[in-house]
Amino acid sequence: MTESIFSVEYAERRARVPHGIPLVVVMHGLSDAGGAVSQLDTYLWQRYDPEEVLRFDPDVLLDYRARRPIITFDEDHFSDLAPEELSISLAHDELGAPFLLLSGYEPDFRWNQFIDALLLLVHEFEVSTTVWVHALPMPIPHTRPVAVTVSGSRDDLIETRSKWRPTTRLSASAAHVLEYRLHNLGEEVVGFALLVPHYLANTEYPEALYAALDGIMAATGLFLATDSVRAASERFRAQVDAQIAENHESLEMVRTLEARYDAFMEDQGERSPLIGEDGTIPSADQLASELERFLAERQNPDSSDDGGPTPSL
Repeated sequence: MTESIFSVEYAERRARVPHGIPLVVVMHGLSDAGGAVSQLDTYLWQRYDPEEVLRFDPDVLLDYRARRPIITFDEDHFSDLAPEELSISLAHDELGAPFLLLSGYEPDFRWNQFIDALLLLVHEFEVSTTVWVHALPMPIPHTRPVAVTVSGSRDDLIETRSKWRPTTRLSASAAHVLEYRLHNLGEEVVGFALLVPHYLANTEYPEALYAALDGIMAATGLFLATDSVRAASERFRAQVDAQIAENHESLEMVRTLEARYDAFMEDQGERSPLIGEDGTIPSADQLASELERFLAERQNPDSSDDGGPTPSL
């Protein structure tokens, strides 16, 4: 008999889940530039207070030594053990429309069993659409809207919102595989890869949260509050602009990124300047190396290179 991957399942709550509603997937573990996924997870839980429907068993799915739980030492004893959780919950948007939320850690083990269970739940609840978000650090300027790569089955969203459409090979996440399986089954699924300025990748970038919420609303028809997020984004933008204005090199690099970005947006038929000659997405280490190279060449007045990533703020 196959071991169950559920640790808690509330039959009563499960029976109360309406059919034909969206599923929003917010799993940690993949690239989370600008804290887009972590911000989205916190925002949805704090704003919409989801009710847990079932919980997955971390003893089956989680590598504790890779992601050790946090425990508090209080003077002479341990308390407040906080293990990672992965659950499906029921929430309601600003207008009371219901949606399911899959949130928590990305499983380390039994991906096929985990995804099979999700596919059964999608079928059971007759999920209308599944949407998920992740974020990548890219050499693009913060002075432009967060660009997005849209994947999945919604041609309308791909046509109107997908600003960067590379062909590349990358390490898959559980969410990638879930989208792949859903798409092959003919289910409606949408993935949003947010392209975050890499010099802001290690911050909590409010504009990334705003872009995530906007994408989810476009894919699902849900109405999510964004006024406070937009206000936070404007304050953050003003702070970044002030810091960059104080540094000539940073200002020049942002302008270079702007020129590259605008040229690409004017003619998307050419190969994107955001990827390497071999079509691969630059890693964080590669971006860091590029930054070091840029700064070193900037110290050399004979250098003819006028591009490169913007330094961390």
